[in-house]
Amino acid sequence: MMRVSTVLTKIAQLITGVAAMTAAAPSQAQMAPPAGEGQMAAPPTQAQTSQKPTIVLVHGAFAESASWEGVIRLLQAEGYPVIAWANPLRGVKSDSIYLANLIDTIKGPVVLVGHSFSGMLISNAATRKDNVRALVFVAALAPDAGETANDLLSKYPGGTSGSALGPPVTLVNGAHDLYVQPEKFPAQFAADVPAATAKLMAATQRPIVDTAFGEPSGPPAWRSIPSWFIHGTGDKNLPIPTVEFMAKRAGAKKVVEIKGASHLLLVSHPKETAQLIVEAARQAVIASGQR
Repeated sequence: MMRVSTVLTKIAQLITGVAAMTAAAPSQAQMAPPAGEGQMAAPPTQAQTSQKPTIVLVHGAFAESASWEGVIRLLQAEGYPVIAWANPLRGVKSDSIYLANLIDTIKGPVVLVGHSFSGMLISNAATRKDNVRALVFVAALAPDAGETANDLLSKYPGGTSGSALGPPVTLVNGAHDLYVQPEKFPAQFAADVPAATAKLMAATQRPIVDTAFGEPSGPPAWRSIPSWFIHGTGDKNLPIPTVEFMAKRAGAKKVVEIKGASHLLLVSHPKETAQLIVEAARQAVIASGQR
């Protein structure tokens, strides 16, 4: 009993000592000089124009965040912080809310980049987000309020993605997950991507719930946030007239068309994709500093 009592006494003394040290140590807030004393705060415009925005990359249906790997390397080499967000692909509204919540955790300006179906999400998630300075649509949908993905994909002829889908997988709520048949994936989505890479992407594709294609979009952020578009002439999913229509309607700052590029041009043409993202980031941040 004496030994136990002695141990407990020493532990109590140790805890008391740590508490005393903690109380005596000045906090960071106490150590920092008051605002205006010993330091000079940068004017808001200077802080805005000197800070590189965080680039948030959003993958589309039948892809995953690793599809941005080539683009990420180039953006990071330019000093940009990058987040390749894992898109749940569960629906326009739910995914957009999730993306909007992510944006709220990022300090400083943000550039949103969406591929394919995720253009629906960046159009919704950025609405009323003051820190989002630019939207970049990479072979992506740019819906207006009330429009669905099906509306845009069927607006002009030429898209053949439906013929590449495999048997739907039934979910517990009665909806279905959609996948692309692996053997049809390269030709339909990635005709200009190295065969080994396309085969790997087919094996690691993420499904999208079928109801997402018929879910209407909300008020679009591209009405108040500048946008940039890039697409390929070899895209078998998104017809060229559809991209031209959406870009014109959004008043795009720039539209880049890559001859022969497939729907997965972010993989086959990472340099051109990254260049447009950097251009959008630079112009948008400069513009925000001039407000």
